[in-house]
Amino acid sequence: MPNMRLTKLPAREQDPNVRNCNFEEVSQGYDEEMAVDEATRCLNCKHKPCVEGCPVNVRIPEFIQLVAQGKFMEANDVIRSTNALPAVCGRVCPQETQCEEKCVRGIKGEPVGIGRLERFVADYAMSHGAETPVPLPDNGKKVAIVGGGPAGLTCAGDLRKLGYEVTIFEALHTPGGVLVYGIPEFRLPKQLVRDEIKILEDMGVKIETNMVIGRSITLDELLEEEGYSAVFIGSGAGLPRFQCIPGENLNGVYSANEFLTRINLMKAYSFPETDTPVQVGKNAAIVGGGNVAMDAARSAKRLGAENVYIVYRRGEKEMPARVEEVHHAKEEGIIFKMLTNPTEILGDENGHVKGMTCVEMELGEPDASGRRRPVVKAGSEHTIDVDTVVIAIGNSPNPLIKNTTPGLDTQKWGGIIVDEATGKTSRDHVYAGGDTVTGAATVILAMGAGKTAAKSIHEELSKA
Repeated sequence: MPNMRLTKLPAREQDPNVRNCNFEEVSQGYDEEMAVDEATRCLNCKHKPCVEGCPVNVRIPEFIQLVAQGKFMEANDVIRSTNALPAVCGRVCPQETQCEEKCVRGIKGEPVGIGRLERFVADYAMSHGAETPVPLPDNGKKVAIVGGGPAGLTCAGDLRKLGYEVTIFEALHTPGGVLVYGIPEFRLPKQLVRDEIKILEDMGVKIETNMVIGRSITLDELLEEEGYSAVFIGSGAGLPRFQCIPGENLNGVYSANEFLTRINLMKAYSFPETDTPVQVGKNAAIVGGGNVAMDAARSAKRLGAENVYIVYRRGEKEMPARVEEVHHAKEEGIIFKMLTNPTEILGDENGHVKGMTCVEMELGEPDASGRRRPVVKAGSEHTIDVDTVVIAIGNSPNPLIKNTTPGLDTQKWGGIIVDEATGKTSRDHVYAGGDTVTGAATVILAMGAGKTAAKSIHEELSKA
């Protein structure tokens, strides 16, 4: 008989007034007893609507039934049959708008805690010596993966399982993409990412770091000279956007990319033990309303800023950030300045940030995104006293691959054009997916694109 409790079992968490001073993981997840309890809430629906909401089609009811029976290792096998990074997804996926949104239990209460259960299973399996998946025998065909982020890792894992020789070419000195340079330690421990990547390496996936495709080697050279039968481009969207307002070149102004990369990948939170400092001063303003803005704001608080402001030109309902991230930020003392837009960053005589001029906004008619367009409220100009400004309003793909690959069709803003059903680009044997196609989006959508491309590559090469 299913457990008909209407509410999702809360996960254990650090106290907000403790965690906002450290970079340890906020959520402590479920223990075994809690996982079994929550799993018994699943109705094991015949039509499995939750699976439809998952971009990588995890067999959700099946793994949850195994959790309910205490068969945690078997549950891990089920998850990993379609998801190469379950410990990551269990932490950073927006389940509330995907699998859990489709959960039948959500009609008269809260949905089953699918994400929390996935995280528990992955963590349990890792800590109990789960066996590495065994690929099919090598088929003699090579595939190159450009970018070691979520899309590339997923595509690589799926193709390696099928027997392909797979090499990931990563521009940075550490693979993982946004998982290592973007998402903070307190949301996604980097050792866990390394553990997930090691599983792929143990399967036989090769990773070459410090390889900038378009500089170190071109995409055409991979295909024509290095013997690769296909290439998947999953290079992400790492080119930051700015407001284009006066003062963005002052000392103390960061793009969110630089700010978070310094903190996460270069461990600025350990300065002076590490040699990468980040100065946040007493007051920091984060411009933007997405998950990246929440990550930057919560990181600034942990680095010692007394007052951290989220400055966003729309209202809270229009914020693209996950509800959970906004909730955690508020608990940790982040100050939200809604319907506010910066017009100038002010500097002192030495070229350092000393303040930010803003205007208040009102919401007008919906724009192309469906959100109400913000318009300036007359006579509302005011100044915020800040020492640091982080611009977190989105990113675009780096144009390097586009500029060094003739015949590769792209959008005006730089995104690679693909067939959505297959991930095929305008170039033969070249596929793409993730943020380099869509612009900045979620980890799980990038992973879904990696799976789609892997399937299409296999279908193409199986005919050759």
